[in-house]
Amino acid sequence: MHPWVGLSDHVRLGVVTRWVTPELVAEVLEKCRVRDKKPGALPAGFMVYFTLSLALFQQDSYDDVAEQLVGSIRELSGSIPNKSSFTRARRRLGPLVPEALFRELADPLAPVGLEGSFYRGMRLAAVDGFVLDAPDTPANRAAFGGPVKNGQPAGFPQVRVVTLTECGTHAQVDAAVGGFNGGERELALTLATSASKMLVIMDRGFPGVELWKTYLGAGAHLLIRARSPVAHRPVEYLPDGTYLGRMNLGGQKGAHPGGVLVRVIEYRVDGGEVVRLLTDLLDPVAYPAAELAGLYHARWEAESAFRQIKTFQRGPIEVLRSGDPDLVRQEVWAHLVVHHCLTRVIMHLADDNGINPDRVSFVKVLKHTRRSVVRQCADTPKKIKKFLAVLAAKVRRKLDNGTKRLREADRHLKRPDSKYSSKLSYRINTRDRQPTRRITAKAITLHTAIVQ
Repeated sequence: MHPWVGLSDHVRLGVVTRWVTPELVAEVLEKCRVRDKKPGALPAGFMVYFTLSLALFQQDSYDDVAEQLVGSIRELSGSIPNKSSFTRARRRLGPLVPEALFRELADPLAPVGLEGSFYRGMRLAAVDGFVLDAPDTPANRAAFGGPVKNGQPAGFPQVRVVTLTECGTHAQVDAAVGGFNGGERELALTLATSASKMLVIMDRGFPGVELWKTYLGAGAHLLIRARSPVAHRPVEYLPDGTYLGRMNLGGQKGAHPGGVLVRVIEYRVDGGEVVRLLTDLLDPVAYPAAELAGLYHARWEAESAFRQIKTFQRGPIEVLRSGDPDLVRQEVWAHLVVHHCLTRVIMHLADDNGINPDRVSFVKVLKHTRRSVVRQCADTPKKIKKFLAVLAAKVRRKLDNGTKRLREADRHLKRPDSKYSSKLSYRINTRDRQPTRRITAKAITLHTAIVQ
């Protein structure tokens, strides 16, 4: 009998255990009908925590992650199971358990009144997507697809993730996972039911009649950037210089009886290109165009959340570790669960110190959470409370980034597409790049429609 049998059930995941409790884990396992057939060293309950640890310690190997998780428990640290045992246990667990766990946890976190979280009673959220590289195995390539160049695979297979992100906190309220060859819009459709009573902001890759009707039917409101041909013919001019137009079914330039009526707002930022927004908020008095134009930049909060996942939590240019599609999906959902829990830690610290959550350093919270796992210093409710109290005391001295500043960097290629790219082309793309710098607030000028 392996020394871990009967002991690994007592392992916890540091401060994350405050939200991913043993009771919740047991409830999710029962709901997904994942049960242990017989006592073993790697029971399903332990594997839930181990799978989340793989996301928390993305750069580490299986045995290193296991050491991080049980290293402070003498009875377990001396006999780590081999890699194949962990892989078989992950397969038994499957991808549905971490997905179900995410859906149990993923709620909006912003309290009423939090700056940047609400607009006229509607919670602000953004829908956007990102991709993660998966190992280049035949199974992953067939399941997810990937970039193609000259008819041949280029780079790794990629998993596409689309999320509904709360703008004020970076919390993922809902998510959908698919392949590279699938579109973001199709995945976004599945998130509509979670967007009720929210004002959802999207970029210009999303407008479509089906998506519009789906979100409005779920009780959400929309603010979406659009390309110039979409709803470009005014149906009715409004007093504030915006106009009503029809977005049609198939992307034709003319009006179409199957389309939807939208309000079109056009504006420039610092005299640049004309930005076109579509919204279902038709009343120009109740919803001034200048306010809606100023809200669009909140969409970038979703990009900030993606950066937290891809650059800090996963690690820059890291490839997921799983060669099997089901395990890849399991890994992606584990990353989303971990990020949501880290966001909850940030909200707890911000609330305790009476500051905006933007000021709390995600990187430092991530490091402290990892330490809580290594030390197993938060494996009971009492220890969790003590750990969070100690962490809250450090916010002012170490974790507080200060008031969020307006910053900007020129958009240039920062590394060549391939290590074989010519040095000349690399220099051309990077020679004029300036570092991130502080800037003043940008001026938004409404582009008033001309009444015919």
